[in-house]
Amino acid sequence: MTDEQNTILVVDDERDIADLYSTWLEADSEVRTAYGGEEALRKVDGDVDIVFLDRQMPDYSGDEVLDRIRDRDLACRVVMVTAVDPDFDIVSMEFDDYLTKPVMREDLADAVEAMNERDEYDDTLQEYFALTSKKATLEAEKTPSELQTNERYQEMVQRVEDLEEEADTVVTGFENDFDTLFQEFPGGD
Repeated sequence: MTDEQNTILVVDDERDIADLYSTWLEADSEVRTAYGGEEALRKVDGDVDIVFLDRQMPDYSGDEVLDRIRDRDLACRVVMVTAVDPDFDIVSMEFDDYLTKPVMREDLADAVEAMNERDEYDDTLQEYFALTSKKATLEAEKTPSELQTNERYQEMVQRVEDLEEEADTVVTGFENDFDTLFQEFPGGD
């Protein structure tokens, strides 16, 4: 995906927002725009690399669209873009990143870059980044007490730790420094 132009699907029932995001992304990508979940499901196919998906829409919710995309085994990355305050339900959702509105041009560009980089990673690192995105999103919205007492969140934290250990055992020459590990992977900072 990084050598060619991305095909991006922008999905938002607010036409002005969808059109704005599409305009911002058109300079570097082929962009499709959908103004609702049903239209999104018609426009998403194997050529789409990244979907920017609103969570609250009247016909199909973003959650439902996400489930249908995953049921179709499409390999695209999905970035939820929403004004909905995230709750613990996001732990089980199969998205790659979560952006909370308002979203600026730079936020979209950064998300595209991050999704492109993740394509260079193996499944372990891809899962790690998706989970750490969810973890950071919840930590920004929930109190420490809420985080501590939520079983799904705690299971996710444990899975993140397991993935870190898994990556550490696969890579030699690192002194359990996970930040260094990511710097050495293709696309790492």
